[in-house]
Amino acid sequence: MSDPFATAELRRRVLAAWTDSPARFREDANAEEDLVRGGYRDRLLVELAQNAADAAARAGVPGRLRLELADVGGGGEVLHAANTGAPLDAAGVSGLASLRASAKRDESQTAGRSGGAGGPPIPSVGRFGVGFAAVLTVTDEPAVHSTGGGVRFSAARTRAEVADVPALAGELTRRDGAVPVLRLPWPAEGTPPGGYATEVVLPLRPGSRVAVRTALEALQAELLLALPGLTEIEVVVDGVTRTLACSHTSPLARLRDGDRTRTWRLEQRTGELAEELFAGRPVEERARRGYAVTWAVPLDDDGRPEPLPVRQVVHAPTPSDEPLSLPARLVAPFPLGPDRRHVAPGPVTDALVDVCAEAYAGLLAALAPDPAVLGLVPRIGLAAAELDAALGSAALDRLRTTAWLPLADDPEARQTAERAAALDDAAHDGVAEERTAVLAGVVPGLLPAGWAGRAGAPALAALGVRRVGPAEVAEAVGGVARPPRWWARLYASLDGADREELGALPVPLADGRTAPGPAGVLLPADDLPVGRLGPLSLRVAHPDAVAPPAARRLLERLGASPATAAAVLADPAVRAAVEESVDAVEEDWGRADPADLARAVLALVGAAGTAPGELPWLAELALPDAAGAWAPAGELLMPGAPLAAVLQDGALGLLDPSFADGQDPAALRAAGVLVTFALVRAEDPDELDVDAAGAWADAVLDRLPPGPPPAWPPLCAVRDLELVADWAGALALLAGAPEEAWADVVLDGVAAPGYLRWWLTTHPVLGGRRPDRLAAPGSRELQGLYEPASGPPDVLERLRPPATVGDVLADVDAALDLLDRLGDPERTVSPAVLRTVYARLAEALDGVDVDPPAGVRVAPDRVADPGREPVLVLDAPWVQPLVDGLLVPAGGAPAAVADLLDLPLASERVTGTVTSRPARRQAWSALPGAELAAARLGVAELDGEVAVHEPLLVDGRPVAWWPDGDADHVDGTPPALGRALAWRAGAWPLRQALAEAFADPDRAADLAAEDAVG
Repeated sequence: MSDPFATAELRRRVLAAWTDSPARFREDANAEEDLVRGGYRDRLLVELAQNAADAAARAGVPGRLRLELADVGGGGEVLHAANTGAPLDAAGVSGLASLRASAKRDESQTAGRSGGAGGPPIPSVGRFGVGFAAVLTVTDEPAVHSTGGGVRFSAARTRAEVADVPALAGELTRRDGAVPVLRLPWPAEGTPPGGYATEVVLPLRPGSRVAVRTALEALQAELLLALPGLTEIEVVVDGVTRTLACSHTSPLARLRDGDRTRTWRLEQRTGELAEELFAGRPVEERARRGYAVTWAVPLDDDGRPEPLPVRQVVHAPTPSDEPLSLPARLVAPFPLGPDRRHVAPGPVTDALVDVCAEAYAGLLAALAPDPAVLGLVPRIGLAAAELDAALGSAALDRLRTTAWLPLADDPEARQTAERAAALDDAAHDGVAEERTAVLAGVVPGLLPAGWAGRAGAPALAALGVRRVGPAEVAEAVGGVARPPRWWARLYASLDGADREELGALPVPLADGRTAPGPAGVLLPADDLPVGRLGPLSLRVAHPDAVAPPAARRLLERLGASPATAAAVLADPAVRAAVEESVDAVEEDWGRADPADLARAVLALVGAAGTAPGELPWLAELALPDAAGAWAPAGELLMPGAPLAAVLQDGALGLLDPSFADGQDPAALRAAGVLVTFALVRAEDPDELDVDAAGAWADAVLDRLPPGPPPAWPPLCAVRDLELVADWAGALALLAGAPEEAWADVVLDGVAAPGYLRWWLTTHPVLGGRRPDRLAAPGSRELQGLYEPASGPPDVLERLRPPATVGDVLADVDAALDLLDRLGDPERTVSPAVLRTVYARLAEALDGVDVDPPAGVRVAPDRVADPGREPVLVLDAPWVQPLVDGLLVPAGGAPAAVADLLDLPLASERVTGTVTSRPARRQAWSALPGAELAAARLGVAELDGEVAVHEPLLVDGRPVAWWPDGDADHVDGTPPALGRALAWRAGAWPLRQALAEAFADPDRAADLAAEDAVG
């Protein structure tokens, strides 16, 4: 077999060196093992592609690589890697068989451009010629076939050669037969496939086939970005071909993977580093000072960048283990450490970091000005390693000082981050776009719409871009001269922004002024007569500035009020003008014609549909009276008003008829001009400006139990009652007053007459008499004591004269009057009323300082004078036969009645002792009828003793019954038994029922049956 590459001589020299120095053998074996197990353990396909790229670069032709996994039978597979470019030569074989002595050392650092004139410069990728060691991760018998010959390496043949060297036998044994495979080449027969210059043939070691197949399936077209000398890779697995290709049209690269194509934007920098930076680097690196740095980012169909996932790796120039958080592909010739997987720190790395940062800023500046570019801005705090942090910081520093950010008002211009400003708090894209369009040219350095969204916020923060929030917008537009429709667009775009930041947002007014903020500004409705509001000096927004609903909505949130007539009336300035209008006329403040002010206010009142009394302060509006003077509206009568006919002459003024003719009568009434009685509302009696309000409040409180005064409900009263001359006509008007005027006031659950009813019932308004001193028509309970009231039924229904004793007793003054009426001999009272009336009066007047009446009612038609005849209050019914005087019915409360009337109790004046002897003594339970009596009392059996007298005498005078200690003395009659037992049992109302039980003991069963009925 021919040996074109003199492999025999190479083997001889290596074996001689090993024989002379077994330590050299050990060093070579260790070095190769380190490469296979360390730096190149998972780099097989990358190293094959790198060698193919270098071969193409040396030949100056487009590089192509074919990777085919072939089945050779028996479960064996072979990986074929065929490439174009410069064929294998003797120097290459020598490099393959040497450790860290590459044939590439003397090659030019660049060998043309990829893909023709439009491609990037092609650097020589390999550095030490040691990457071929990656094949040993999958095979023990690698071979290289080229057009000029071939070589083979074999672990078995190397092991055999070493075994023949006695000095190496011991070391071979210690290494379990492991040898440095790539140090001894042999000639190999074979040629590469047609169209290719070289083919690497790798019979796969058992156990590596799955890994190789997986790597082939996972191979991506992005690898070609790091190998510009390579334009195409064919991957053939199981007979299926997948083509990975790269074509360049500067500054774009199109990567194709099968039928899928993706365009990448490239940014490249080339140059040569200063010689002194390499002082600490290996000798063979010092002559390789040139660099080519490439950043690449994929683009979507619209040319927008699509940032890569944040966990990339640095390609130096092929993939390393250095993490990269920047979302783009970086290919840069960073010096690698001994492990061939991490970048070595030092001056060279630092210099390349600066180049990479400058190129990265150039990449972002060259991309179309789309917000997606912000996705490429480095994120602070995301760095995963020292180099990653250095790249991110350097790139961010460059981006901060590079003019690459667009301007909203000049799409072609670019600015630095320091000058740029981004809108903050934009609710959604449509709002942001409109707000940006409005503020372009107003806010310096404003970024276009879309750049201020949430997605780009971290990037803008990292760049230090100034955020312009609503408060800054409000400040920026202060003093800006723009037409009202521009302001409308601004307001609409700010709808939804934080109201706390927009308090100083200017508002153009209808009169040409500008309000410094929305608070207090009025937003005119379409039908509001803005032109007629001049005398009010209101801050009404220009209609064009608030035409869009969103603009109006924003200003309302910021304190502006809808300028409906009602809202304008609610403006403090309007109220102040009304309240000062009379003084302004009287003191000649020099303001506008008061008639103009009055007409403006009345127009608003009419448009608002304000009800009379709804805005009490309107009554202070200065209006002209019939005498030519000016007076508050609430003190003027409408010409022809019914109220004028019932009031005293001259009590109130009359509105100027000529002025009234030109106004809406409803508006005049709402402003307080009087047609009928006016209502007054307040939250507390002290605030009621009506006659005797305090006396009414005292009368209400007198009805309540003792304790702190409760809170008052909203109050309603009627004014000018004290000015009435014609009560018949006035009552007819008042009967039609609203229900709230007649309603009772309720405090702590106790109802009392409202002001109007109280005032009327306590004044002589019914034929010269007070309604509370008359009885309701048809009242039987008060008949004889009170004269019946007469008048129109609707008036009497409103006044509610008392109909019962309870109605009278509800008011302290009325109760005192009733006490006097009972002592009037000209009056009568029904027996039913007399029985309890004094007891009820005592309860109603409890705690009230009452003078005893001169006359006391002792019978329905008789009044006694306690000063002239004995009058007592019966408290012990058994003494009644012995009383020498008149008795006042106590109604069950003799002590209270005696105290009210200042009379003695009967038991205090009448005493006595039983002087007769009982005919018999027996237990109550032994009396005939006792069982029925016990049942009617609700007890099982009667207790105690009864003494029966025939007759019963007390101090020699006959009585029916007399309680005396444990025994009850009776004359034996059923009525006496019933009374004595009822008093003993504390069931005085049952005395008749008990008497019946003793009167008819033989009918006990029948009487019990009657009791059971109900």
